[in-house]
Amino acid sequence: MMTGDRGSHLVLAGVLLFVLTVGVSGALAPDRAGTTAAPDGETRATLVGSQGGGPGWHEHGSIYLLNGSDVEWREDSADSYFDVQRLEDGTVLAGFMHSGYEECGEYESPCTRTGIRIVDPDAEGGPEVVEEYSFPVRSQSNSEIHDAEPLPDGGYAMTDMDRERILIVEDDEVVWQWNASELYDEPDDPTRTDWLHINDVDRIGEDRFLVSVRNANQLVIVERTDDGGSEVVEIVNEDTGGSDASCTKNGQLRDADGDGDVRCGDPSVLNHQHNPQWLGDGAVLVADSDNDRVVELHRNAEGDWEPVWVLESAEGMDLRWPRDADRLPNGNTVVTDTLNKRVFEVDENGTVVWSVETERIPYEADREPRELTGGVTADLPRYDGDGTHVAGSGSVPVLSTLVVGLRAVAPWAPVWFAETQIGLTLVSLALALGGGVVHVRSD
Repeated sequence: MMTGDRGSHLVLAGVLLFVLTVGVSGALAPDRAGTTAAPDGETRATLVGSQGGGPGWHEHGSIYLLNGSDVEWREDSADSYFDVQRLEDGTVLAGFMHSGYEECGEYESPCTRTGIRIVDPDAEGGPEVVEEYSFPVRSQSNSEIHDAEPLPDGGYAMTDMDRERILIVEDDEVVWQWNASELYDEPDDPTRTDWLHINDVDRIGEDRFLVSVRNANQLVIVERTDDGGSEVVEIVNEDTGGSDASCTKNGQLRDADGDGDVRCGDPSVLNHQHNPQWLGDGAVLVADSDNDRVVELHRNAEGDWEPVWVLESAEGMDLRWPRDADRLPNGNTVVTDTLNKRVFEVDENGTVVWSVETERIPYEADREPRELTGGVTADLPRYDGDGTHVAGSGSVPVLSTLVVGLRAVAPWAPVWFAETQIGLTLVSLALALGGGVVHVRSD
């Protein structure tokens, strides 16, 4: 065979492989039409915080209310929004990040600020921001306030990924904080690295907070003491001496004091989780993001935490980096499946009773009306701990970074175009380019 013919055949093979990849994957993809009506015929009102998309996922952020699958209203004045919840007066509390500020403190102007916003969805002229607490940060990336909670006596508890702490703010003043450096080895400057990525705080009792330390694979229960200090009273997924690789990757945790310990939890229990929900003493529901699942953990008789209910797929589609899961009073669970760009509700058996596609990357969803409990999480339905695992194979762990980038910069791309499809596309491209080089050299 002549060299030029060999090159042409390689190009043709690359094109055919790509066509087959797209055609077969599209034909076998699950139907995503969604289920938006409740069994009783009522629609479900769901508040969504959307991180958005674009480079770094910091464009096109919004808060919106879904009535079934219809968007009833939207507020989109921030680069990114995160955790959202309706307050008792009808306004919406949201964590946010936005660029272009002139008041920048120690940083150059214009700069990025992060904090919380109060949005009035019923304002004349449409939803608008009516209140904001924010502070400047060094970088857009991994410096945001992802979560805030209203407190019964006023003020808000919130996370701070820039300085890796939780804080209570009253009348725009920080009145208490817990610094993660009390527990974890701190780098020289936490504002220059994605060290712990503290992404959630919930008040679970009087002066007691559940904190998600994402990069450590751990949930930490912190108590505000009478003298204004703090005390860690429990760690969910404590370090038991296994490999620290999942926590030290990408320059995250580090052994700054040289004692050989970085407090890394077992990644088979939790792996870079988001938005845990306390179900009552001894039970917590977690979006176990890097394990591509939702998991309910119970504390066993030995004091260890173990999975008793796991959701890995829904509607024939494996979960892909879920970042929120909320147990409802009726026992169902609402899941925000970020990289599949969908929000859905399942019953205890994993059967989908409601689902909707989202236009861009969702961070968190909050069902309305929310059960308001005076600032303390009430006991919610928990499953019986029989080891139930809802079927699902999990995501292919290769090329996941490219999938994340694709979802961000190309929101129009079909969600079934994932790791396998990207891998085959790269092979197709290599064949076509290689064939083209061979053909040119033969001329």
